Amino acid sequence: MNDHHIEKITASHLKRDAYLYVRQSTIRQVFENTESTRRQYALRQRAVALGWPVERVVVIDSDLDKSGASGVDREGFKTLVSEMGLGHAGIVPGLEVSRLARNSTDWHRLLEICALSDTLILDEDGLYDPSHFNDRLLLGLKGTMSEAELHVLRARLQGGIRNKARRGELKSPLPVGLEYDQQNHVVLDPDRQVQQALRTVFQTYQRAGSACAVVKFFREQNLLFPRRLRRGPNKGQLVWAPLGHTRVLQTLHNPRYAGAFVYGRFRTHKNGNGRDSVRKLPQDQ
Repeated sequence: MNDHHIEKITASHLKRDAYLYVRQSTIRQVFENTESTRRQYALRQRAVALGWPVERVVVIDSDLDKSGASGVDREGFKTLVSEMGLGHAGIVPGLEVSRLARNSTDWHRLLEICALSDTLILDEDGLYDPSHFNDRLLLGLKGTMSEAELHVLRARLQGGIRNKARRGELKSPLPVGLEYDQQNHVVLDPDRQVQQALRTVFQTYQRAGSACAVVKFFREQNLLFPRRLRRGPNKGQLVWAPLGHTRVLQTLHNPRYAGAFVYGRFRTHKNGNGRDSVRKLPQDQ
């Protein structure tokens, strides 16, 4: 511990707790990128070396499978910000800026709260006091670089996805009744009941001419329609349920049933509350 660090740490800081924030972007990184997780937990010893008793180092690791692109769904980050705002945190150790936040809004909000509550920030490069101009400037630059890095990573990933889509080689989730074979060709689901349910939808619509008529026919005949669970512990499982009007329209309008490869029908953007919103684009886009 050098003299410069000692100058920044006061008795007021040591009276409060150290809050160690640990984060990984995905559950896959938690299991595969274990070295990063181990290095983050090891910062506990850095706080101890700076004067905090080990029992006063609070570890917040509830965001181990959350992206740092936004703080909306990161409960651990919200807890950290709340504790700092209440004046409970003397120091916040973090492996690097990107572990705390990947966008400038969350990062500068964090710096502002740190400055107002006199909370220090510690990373692998050093110790910072956001209430000091030079430290605040350096931390601001680090946050900007972290956000730019995320933009480059996304652009690189999106570029690869678009190239595969242009060649028609991108594997995307298929609607019920279709699946990929071993050569990644789209084929019919071998389940005869699933095939028959889909044929009944299209044949009934062709005969009656309306989605409501299809729903009515299924109800009169006590027929069920299949769907595959997209998330949860039973992801991929086939379930049967009564057919609704929305499900009929989704089936009739899905170009995959016509043998067409499509990509980019929907656009995702952020709402004012930071949550994702999905909208369907016109065909020419």
